[in-house]
Amino acid sequence: MPTAMTEPDAIASNLPEFTVSEISQAVKRTLETSFERVRVRGEVSKPNYHGSGHLYFSLKDEGAAIDAVCWRGVVGRLKLKLEHGMEVVVNGRVSSYPGSSKYQIVIDSVELAGEGALLKMLEERRKRLAAEGLFDADRKKPLPFLPDVIGVITSPTGAVIRDILHRLADRFPRRVILWPVAVQGDNAAAQVAAAIRGFNALPVDGRVPRPDLLIVARGGGSLEDLMAFNEEEVVRAAAASAIPLIAAVGHETDTTLIDFAADRRAPTPTAAAEMAVPVRAELLEEILDHGQRLVRSLTRLAEEMTQRLDGWIERLLNAPRAYFSGRWDRLARLTAALPTPRQQLTQATLKLDHAIANLGQGLTALLTRKHHLFERTAGPLRPENIAARLERGRMQLESLAALLDSYSYERVLARGFALVRDAADHPVASAAAIAPGAGLTIQFADGEVAATATGRADKAKPRPPKRRDTKQGSLL
Repeated sequence: MPTAMTEPDAIASNLPEFTVSEISQAVKRTLETSFERVRVRGEVSKPNYHGSGHLYFSLKDEGAAIDAVCWRGVVGRLKLKLEHGMEVVVNGRVSSYPGSSKYQIVIDSVELAGEGALLKMLEERRKRLAAEGLFDADRKKPLPFLPDVIGVITSPTGAVIRDILHRLADRFPRRVILWPVAVQGDNAAAQVAAAIRGFNALPVDGRVPRPDLLIVARGGGSLEDLMAFNEEEVVRAAAASAIPLIAAVGHETDTTLIDFAADRRAPTPTAAAEMAVPVRAELLEEILDHGQRLVRSLTRLAEEMTQRLDGWIERLLNAPRAYFSGRWDRLARLTAALPTPRQQLTQATLKLDHAIANLGQGLTALLTRKHHLFERTAGPLRPENIAARLERGRMQLESLAALLDSYSYERVLARGFALVRDAADHPVASAAAIAPGAGLTIQFADGEVAATATGRADKAKPRPPKRRDTKQGSLL
């Protein structure tokens, strides 16, 4: 029997049933249909340039936030690099991402929200780079007075390069190497930075000469037109350049961040050429002026030296008279003070007598000391003492000779012993040192006998009793 249904159950049974994917796709279609093309203004929050090339960030204002995505192909066409806090206007379409049930805006283009926002962004970037020390005055390098080679980084087709070449030709012709780059657009910043690094990477003695000075130049334009020279990549390349660099971007009233990093800023490209080289005609005129001043100085110096030489000549002519006059007076005084020959002879005679007396006394004392010394030392040298000492020495010598004779090996051989030598005439001290068949020489007291070893005896023969040598004398 059927039961009665309540009102909520009846309503639920009449609702269509959807899957999660169907709901997500329906929401996606609704969003893309209702917001097919939108233009949204907001503040960039946490931009993330993903390794895949896509850009993800949030766009927010005081009351809400929306996720934003910019695909890789669009990122390469953007005219600026998004930073946190930048106020922008984006163009795109609203869609959703079913995987997380979030809606987002898919961006086609981005632009700054007015010139004020752009200036604010540039000022914040300038302060940040200045805090790193990229604009410090002690980093600035002096420009060479007259560079041999000048590297110019600019567009090859604009009026800028023609103005620079024309001004250099007027002032002082120099060799110019152009590195062509785009000065506006998406790839301009990367090309300018690569050109600065490329010039610095050239070897000093390479096929392409390394410039002594760089000029980065561009004509005037709007703030957006000059943005390439505000990019951080360009500013860092200029600050890191080992070659002195002049920034000549825009007109005199235009200011870009590369101006702060460069070693010198020129108000115009033409002014950069004027900073790069002096005026040749002015240098020649200055050299001629210096030459004339040098001639005049040398002339005055020669006149002064001539006058001084005349004074020295006059003093030299008068010097002998004054010099010899004083010397003659001094010689007369010294002559008067000298003793006469008779006085000198008398003084010498007295000195000689005194020396003779001292010599006699010294000789007497010396002979007395020598006589006493002779008396003390001559006793042992008397003839009778010398004969007694010689007799004692002879007896000691005879005793030592007898002792030495008793120690000789010939005496040992005379008592019945023999000396055995091998084929090399070396004495043999033991039977183990003799190999069977070895040639031997046996020396007795009355001669030598040649022998051949046949081997060791099995039993040692009894030795005869030792005979005492009754003829051996005393060793003393």
